[in-house]
Amino acid sequence: MNAFLNLIGALNDETRVIILAFLQNYGELCVCDLQNALDLKQSRLSRHLKILKDCGFLYVKRKGTWAYYGINENLSIFHIECLKAIQELQLSLPPLQKITCNNHKE
Repeated sequence: MNAFLNLIGALNDETRVIILAFLQNYGELCVCDLQNALDLKQSRLSRHLKILKDCGFLYVKRKGTWAYYGINENLSIFHIECLKAIQELQLSLPPLQKITCNNHKE
């Protein structure tokens, strides 16, 4: 029951739904690219990413000091149906303008 409520709670925020749609559309991205494209402060974005990761939607990979987030491949049927519903919303997403952390020294 707690896992279900956490998942539903994670989706009860417009910013988190947009983050999921953005990652579905563009694939795995560095936090710096998400921050730039979605115009969010790093601390606020990190909080949203943690919530989405903790309820199972996202994975995180570390490369040096940079964190890359993407949609988990092994999702429950309910997670998958939620992502399908988000796709059906046909949200107007901002364009991805990569600032690519690879330009930064690790």
